[in-house]
Amino acid sequence: MDSLLLLEQALNGLTLGVMLFLMAAGLTLIFGVMGVINLAHGSLYMIGAFAGATVTARTGSFALGMLAGMAASALVALALELTLIRRLYARDHLDQVLATYALILIANESVKIVWGPQPIFLGTPEAFGGSVEIIPGVPYPAYRLAIIGTGLAAAAFLWWLIARTRLGMLIRAGTTHRAIVQALGVNIQALFALVFAIGGALAGLAGMMAGPLLAVQVGMGEQILILTFVVVVVGGLGSVRGAMAGAVLVGLVDTLSRAVLPVAVREVLPPSAADQVAANLGAVAVYLLMAVVLAIRPQGLVPRHA
Repeated sequence: MDSLLLLEQALNGLTLGVMLFLMAAGLTLIFGVMGVINLAHGSLYMIGAFAGATVTARTGSFALGMLAGMAASALVALALELTLIRRLYARDHLDQVLATYALILIANESVKIVWGPQPIFLGTPEAFGGSVEIIPGVPYPAYRLAIIGTGLAAAAFLWWLIARTRLGMLIRAGTTHRAIVQALGVNIQALFALVFAIGGALAGLAGMMAGPLLAVQVGMGEQILILTFVVVVVGGLGSVRGAMAGAVLVGLVDTLSRAVLPVAVREVLPPSAADQVAANLGAVAVYLLMAVVLAIRPQGLVPRHA
């Protein structure tokens, strides 16, 4: 494969990786602090995309749409935590899975009622509508570079929040010593609600950023949720640094396997069979990656305590 094409595919993989990180960071925070498996996290991604697309269409401002998507997802996440999720803390994971799966169905039908079943097509912001030559003679879409920059900025913000602030200290302590934190007078329920809202805002940001690349449609959250769980498992449950490492690795493996495998397989198989074999291998590449990582490091790349 041409080295320039390989570079372009690697950047596409990095774009997917930072999108997955925005999802996985919130999901792993929620699991790490609360111990809750939230299948409805993808629905927050969808709600952020729909709310952001609506505001963008009415105001013409993508930035306002992005803020609206984050706010809508954060508010919905907060409402869910206050009304339902906090009743699941003491329940086993099966109850959490069943309850949050029901939320997926409710969210999908609610979005159909509010926005209708037809997808919404969100245009690329004018400021990022062109391309940038990353190296001479190799143009790359400016919007994809903006996604990468946004994801890295979100990662830096989360690092600062968790490593350098009092709130981050409480989040870290609540991850491993919840009872002690509560005994010291910290309102643990308020902390949980805030963490859930932060996770929702990150999911809404991911949904809005994905809007110009994908159709904003009902059920879009389930499509990315599976890869997000792979990222969380590969990176390490409860670890934000692990979510970043896992997201970049999964994004690169998923993208490059789909780009490289067809070329490689055609070297050993007839073209008629090579395309089918390559497609099947590309579809399971990230799951093979997860199996290998868990076989070598059962706690993931970056365990929770790291």
